[in-house]
Amino acid sequence: MLRIHHLNCGSMCPLGGRFWDGFSHGLSSHLVCHCLAIETNEGLVLVDTGFGTKDILYPEKRFSPYFRRLNRVQLEPERTALRQIQRLGFNQEDVRHIVLTHLDFDHAGGISDFPQAQVHVLKAELNAASQPQSWLDRNRFSPEQWGDVKKWQTYFSEGERWFGFESVRDLKGLPPEILLIPLVGHTWGHSGVAVQTDQGWLLHAGDAYFFREEMNPKNPYCTPGLRFYQTMMDQDRKSRLMNQRKLRQLLQTQGQQVHIFSAHDALELEFFQKAEKVESIHPRHPMILPNMDLPRPNL
Repeated sequence: MLRIHHLNCGSMCPLGGRFWDGFSHGLSSHLVCHCLAIETNEGLVLVDTGFGTKDILYPEKRFSPYFRRLNRVQLEPERTALRQIQRLGFNQEDVRHIVLTHLDFDHAGGISDFPQAQVHVLKAELNAASQPQSWLDRNRFSPEQWGDVKKWQTYFSEGERWFGFESVRDLKGLPPEILLIPLVGHTWGHSGVAVQTDQGWLLHAGDAYFFREEMNPKNPYCTPGLRFYQTMMDQDRKSRLMNQRKLRQLLQTQGQQVHIFSAHDALELEFFQKAEKVESIHPRHPMILPNMDLPRPNL
């Protein structure tokens, strides 16, 4: 059985409070970098890495000044994936694999902390990040974070269907319970990562959406700040919106089997961390996670 840890591997606090995150009362908002550490028989697997130790030490080399200031990136050593897996009792060498939703600076910064790990990503994502074509590409991707990777494992967006989505199965060296789910739009090679557990499927949707209420099947909603940010960042808006609709439909039809979360919603992360604690206390009575029905913020 896979054991899953939900980690916050980086915080960002853009100005705007609840107009970004939907709940903050002051000027600063609170966005997270929701990553997973998965215990498997093949070693520890990370899903995304947030910000790494070199990001903290050398932010001027590792981040675009524009995004560092816009997002108000918080340089917190204790938030790095390396420090967090060490607190869980693991060593750096225990991380054998890293599975990426995409290569944006706030998802790939911790790669360099695990030079021995094999890094899994869609081929289209690595190609786009390695050959930036626009100002946005040159600022969102930071080769300083991942340019020294020796063990890339890339995949094409094709394979057996998973609840109506394309999926990439048989990821090299990984257990069959971990899949890549292409969710193109935010970037050309963006994907989700699905993990099968005893309680059903978890789908880390990366940046396919940013705000929890976007998954409301009856009346989807996004805060003004995050709506602006998504629109600014998307590379294929039509595909992004189509995949959001498909994700809402998935929740509506398979909500008892599939539990979806995004990369940056702090309340989603809090929800899954609480569920993780319950499971650790009562391992023989697995918790069936309800889909969140959080109230819409009163903006």
